[in-house]
Amino acid sequence: MTMVDHGGTTSLHCYHHFISFILCLTSISITHVAASIHDYQNETFIHRANSFFIHGGSEGLYASKLPSSNVSLASEDKFLNGKSFIRIKCRRIYKHGINVMSWIRFESITFRRTKESAEKTNPMQQKTGLVEAIIVKVRDRSNIGGAYLNSDAICCTPELAKAGSCKLGEVIIRENPDDPSGPRRLQTFFEGQNEEATMVIQTVDITSTGMYYLYFMFCDPQLKDTVISGRTVWRNPDGYLPGKMMPLMTFYGLMPLAYLFLGMVWFLRFVQYWKDVIQLHYHITAVIGLGMCEMALWYFEYANFNSTGSRPMGITLWAVTFTAVKKTVSRLLLLVVSMGYGIVRPTLGGITSRVLLLGVVYFVASEALELVEHLGNINDFSGKARLFLVLPVALLDACFILWIFSSLSKTLEKLQIRKSTAKLELYRKFTNSLAVTVLLSVIWIGYELYFNASDPLSELWRRAWIIPAFWTLLSYALLLVICLLWSPSHNPTRYAYETGDDFDEEVVRLAGSGIKVSGDMSILLERKASGPTEHHVFGLGEEREEDKRE
Repeated sequence: MTMVDHGGTTSLHCYHHFISFILCLTSISITHVAASIHDYQNETFIHRANSFFIHGGSEGLYASKLPSSNVSLASEDKFLNGKSFIRIKCRRIYKHGINVMSWIRFESITFRRTKESAEKTNPMQQKTGLVEAIIVKVRDRSNIGGAYLNSDAICCTPELAKAGSCKLGEVIIRENPDDPSGPRRLQTFFEGQNEEATMVIQTVDITSTGMYYLYFMFCDPQLKDTVISGRTVWRNPDGYLPGKMMPLMTFYGLMPLAYLFLGMVWFLRFVQYWKDVIQLHYHITAVIGLGMCEMALWYFEYANFNSTGSRPMGITLWAVTFTAVKKTVSRLLLLVVSMGYGIVRPTLGGITSRVLLLGVVYFVASEALELVEHLGNINDFSGKARLFLVLPVALLDACFILWIFSSLSKTLEKLQIRKSTAKLELYRKFTNSLAVTVLLSVIWIGYELYFNASDPLSELWRRAWIIPAFWTLLSYALLLVICLLWSPSHNPTRYAYETGDDFDEEVVRLAGSGIKVSGDMSILLERKASGPTEHHVFGLGEEREEDKRE
């Protein structure tokens, strides 16, 4: 049966605390977004087979570092560090405006049935309707339901109960005495004709590493309109960060250092040849700075998430916005370089507005996608919503790729006609680098589709962090290539646009050699052959100067 409704050194510590202090200033008095805290707000149960259920959440959890021990609620807090657990019925409490960690006190999960359902029960019965919380690892999902009894039932039927295979009114679970981490059930009863039932406060220790699913289930059809309210907290040994996200915190902690190293090398070259820098170098500097800030923000966002179980909206909004800005500026940089801006042509001319429009649209689409992905509950949002937001970003990326390679083709053609050997070689290397990047992207997209299709239940959660990490590394590698190709030097003319009449002289030589020239070049040749005319007095001289620049 399968049911899916879809964690040094003193200077480093000082650096960490300083940045944390600065970032916390941006998030004071800002609401936190639920993360490892799973909220249920009057949610209704879904009918399947002969059962009713709600998917309460799913996360990858590592085994506790400390041995499990049965302790009372009053004294258990001192044992929580180093343990994985799923805690039921928690709430945040506020003291002097400070958000205290949510596992200090718990708010009960409440099941509320209809008045008609309560009246149908026997008033002489002390306990009536039964609701169960089932915690199961993905690999043990076949132990839920009657599949091992050759039955399609999920709840125990009178026939199975008579055979002694299960208890009537309960979910069928095949328990393995040799595996204490197998499926677990927590039972809650309605008392008499009460319309509400509250779960007992309790903590479930995780003793085995795996992807865990939580379901709230009942078998009594009279409870079909029951709703659930409350929340659960999921915690790993090292914090509240879900297991599949834990490696990303380390990754985002290392990436700012990589950008810092690149920035220092670039800055030294920038200072060394500051008299020879061109406008393009400032754009590259901006991308390096944005990348370093983006990675640092994500690290502290993950660190805060890990320590509190919630995402502070202030830091997350900054991280998401820096990501969207950096992605937009990076793509615009690739596009204008491909057009030869600052190297083959001094300005973008009339297409500037179209380039800016594409950048603005891409920023809005990317920002919307990042916000929904990172500011929602830790559970994945619906496939339709994701498709609705992913498609525009994918289409805009395709537009960027097509425009970049189309512009590169035209730029290479111009450089070949001008016989600018140094610039031509530079652009060939740049084209090859972009081609390799696109090829790797296509291959990785194929792998990502295969990974998601072959792992619908997130059983490979410990490898999931590699997918977002790859795109970050690929972006960094491409930026590194651009820095190597266009690094400041004592010979800026190999990059910068050269003014003068050299272009006209090259066109004349090409025409004299019998090479066919068309378009703007033929107009230039005609003007050279005819010499100045009286029409130039009335404004055509400016047009000729523009032709020379282009």
